[in-house]
Amino acid sequence: MVDTKVIKSVLEKYVELVDVGDIDGILNLYDDNAVVEDPVGSDPHVGIKAIEDFYRNGLGQAEASANLIGPVRTTSANEGAMAFQVKIKMEGMNMLIDTLDVMELNDDGKVTSMKAYWSYEDNVEQLA
Repeated sequence: MVDTKVIKSVLEKYVELVDVGDIDGILNLYDDNAVVEDPVGSDPHVGIKAIEDFYRNGLGQAEASANLIGPVRTTSANEGAMAFQVKIKMEGMNMLIDTLDVMELNDDGKVTSMKAYWSYEDNVEQLA
């Protein structure tokens, strides 16, 4: 079982790394066999190579900033959730995404599952 302080630290670190666009740092948070579903309902990215491609082809191609908009919530079952916002400039589009990410960690403190809860219809604001 992972201490809730570790869960909180990993989730906070994730937002910090998204904020500075540190793809390698983000990838270091994940287990090699992790699954990312971002947003929930899209095809999941399974395994570190697919996850790397997802981040490099998305966040890695954009100007982005991110910040928590509330405290990280943890469980005693190796999971945590956080609400945060991501501002993205990509291919001439400026967007603000409100997301709630839920992550599950293994006993080594590595993320094994990440699900991002947001949709273009309800959680994305086009910015000027």
